Amino acid sequence: MINKSKKAIYLSFGIAFVILAFIGIFLPLIPTTPFLLLSAYFFSQSNEKYYQWLLDHKVFGQIITDWNKYGVVSVKSKIMAISMIVALFSYTLIYVEVNPTIKVIVSLIGVGVIVFLLTRPSKRKL
Repeated sequence: MINKSKKAIYLSFGIAFVILAFIGIFLPLIPTTPFLLLSAYFFSQSNEKYYQWLLDHKVFGQIITDWNKYGVVSVKSKIMAISMIVALFSYTLIYVEVNPTIKVIVSLIGVGVIVFLLTRPSKRKL
């Protein structure tokens, strides 16, 4: 059982991530799916009502269900996420002056996330 303060923090994260997911629908620079999946996780741990609302949502529900049941990430979501990772991480690596060790860590994280996305199925197996 999660204590009340942790539930409140998780609920706050859930709300913040669902807002970012909604913004991502209209702004192509913000990927919707990762924020949506994060909000689903935090709501599932903090507020069953909000979690169920996401599952029942006509746009978001299918994305969450596909991920939860089948581990599926759509091609569109993969393209958006990988594009953002490459763009933002490249900017960081080229223009931000930080310790080279940090740059290596950032690069490894980016590559790891990209590999993870590319190894997820894009469609449900029938």
